[in-house]
Amino acid sequence: MTSGLELSGLTKTFATTPVLRGVNLAVKPGEFVAVVGPSGCGKSTLLRVIAGLEEQDAGRVAIGGISVDALASKARDVAMVFQSYALYPHMTVAQNIALPLVMRDLTRVERLPFARRLSRTVATKRARIAAAVARAAAQVDLTSLLDRRPGQLSGGQRQRVALARALVRQPRLFLLDEPLSNLDAALRASTRTEIVELQRRLGVTTVYVTHDQTEAMTMADRIAVMIGGEIVQFATAREVYDRPVDIRVAEFIGIPRMNLLAGEIASGELHIAGRPTGLNADVADGAVRVGVRPEHLKLCPVQAGADLVGTIRHVEFLGAEMLIHVAPRNMDASIVVRASPDSEDRRPRGDVGLSFSAETLHIFDAAGRRLGAASLPPATDTVPNTMPKRHAEAAR
Repeated sequence: MTSGLELSGLTKTFATTPVLRGVNLAVKPGEFVAVVGPSGCGKSTLLRVIAGLEEQDAGRVAIGGISVDALASKARDVAMVFQSYALYPHMTVAQNIALPLVMRDLTRVERLPFARRLSRTVATKRARIAAAVARAAAQVDLTSLLDRRPGQLSGGQRQRVALARALVRQPRLFLLDEPLSNLDAALRASTRTEIVELQRRLGVTTVYVTHDQTEAMTMADRIAVMIGGEIVQFATAREVYDRPVDIRVAEFIGIPRMNLLAGEIASGELHIAGRPTGLNADVADGAVRVGVRPEHLKLCPVQAGADLVGTIRHVEFLGAEMLIHVAPRNMDASIVVRASPDSEDRRPRGDVGLSFSAETLHIFDAAGRRLGAASLPPATDTVPNTMPKRHAEAAR
């Protein structure tokens, strides 16, 4: 039976370097959760603590509502797939898959080759293990490869052997540590789908660690964004993308990354690049950062009510879309605009206007925390507005 996972206040320090800083996480039974973050943020260490391969300095790990902190790794009933797959090259696929059951169910003497011929009990255990191996191999389409050795397999096939070896134990918790990083791009895409379909079919609670945000966003029910040893945001992919709670999340999630511009709240009004926007912000005056995603920016003629003006420096043609790099005037920044290759946005290098809608803005304070809504003042004939009319609200 699958179980949920609860992490409470986990800390871990190596020498004098803190790696985990009070990590809290609650994974529902049967849920697929991805832990995503830049290299060195503590993702793999977190997984090893859950598995019992590392001991935390403080905090609690509970599986199925029961603390497992005092249990050894083999007693936690979790299965882990490593980045390197950790297959034994001298063993066949069937032997690699069977290994966890052989180590768990057979004594040292019972593992000897002649034991099954001398004992009916051992023969029965071996038959059960073989049946379990056959079921696990069928789940990942390896039945025809059971007699091969890892050196005779492709990267994707070796990855599936590692998955089958983890699944054969029917664990309560499934842990995957960057399992696709050794595959080429095309194989990664197809294997992502295979893993998701397998997890949904089996319903095993899964924690998947990756630095690849595409993997996290396309595979997981929810995403835990980990930065600097902390879980900064834990939500669905859409919520993390649309409403990042921290500027670090905004910068990390999204390809290309969110554009961040220097702004200021003055007398309750938002200014960008020193220009008033006509948007009110119910927060204290001071410096802010204003984020807008590349797909929410539009190119327009300089004199057509542009919010910003800049110079096109570079255009990347990617087939289904273009990425247009613009250097805005009077700003030490580079702005990327995502546009259709068939649109009018394919312009020669030179000056160009940029426009955006108020509801697409993300506003962060000096500490990087998301601020509340910005909005237009009530419409009157006397309200000055130096920029085009906005929608009713900016992004919350």
